[in-house]
Amino acid sequence: MDSIEEHIRRVKAGEVDCFELIVETYKKQIYIYCCRMLGCRQDAQDAVQDIFIKAFTKIHLYEVKVSFSSWLYKIAYHHCLNMLRKRRVRIRVNRLIKPAGVAESAEQTLERRWFSEPLEYAITKLSDEERNLLVLRVFEDKPFTEIAQILDKNSSAVKKKYARMKQKVMKLIKEKGGAELCEIQDRRTKIEV
Repeated sequence: MDSIEEHIRRVKAGEVDCFELIVETYKKQIYIYCCRMLGCRQDAQDAVQDIFIKAFTKIHLYEVKVSFSSWLYKIAYHHCLNMLRKRRVRIRVNRLIKPAGVAESAEQTLERRWFSEPLEYAITKLSDEERNLLVLRVFEDKPFTEIAQILDKNSSAVKKKYARMKQKVMKLIKEKGGAELCEIQDRRTKIEV
């Protein structure tokens, strides 16, 4: 099987059909990442389509000095941040227009139950950047060097931010009565739900 880099080279040379293999290779990873960042499957599906369209239209800008995966996650990261910003504005506008007594949908109820209450509380208190760091490191199992490439930061800064974010999550979980959920391992924080 040809490498991703070979398919990228062929797409850049005009063989647009080769992009389909690239999409097939990464669409599940990017979808899971978007679900975790956005917290909504429908938004994640829309985001994945937009991300691959952006990747296709900007593939001429990709340089082999970083992995294609890092380049694609960087596009996904910025796209999700933009969606989260727009969502916040939409929520503020809706609060002004709609009464507060609107019931949540079945999907929202299911998504809320995916996490324990203390963990959900902690995640909602994280900034977008902190949540992204948590998703990339814990859920996507990305090394600090790749996270640094995605965030345009150096590895030591990413490690420091991760350590601070991990302490913040632990503190927030304990605040909400979930101290027994936290188990610190050597390299990562594992949260038992």
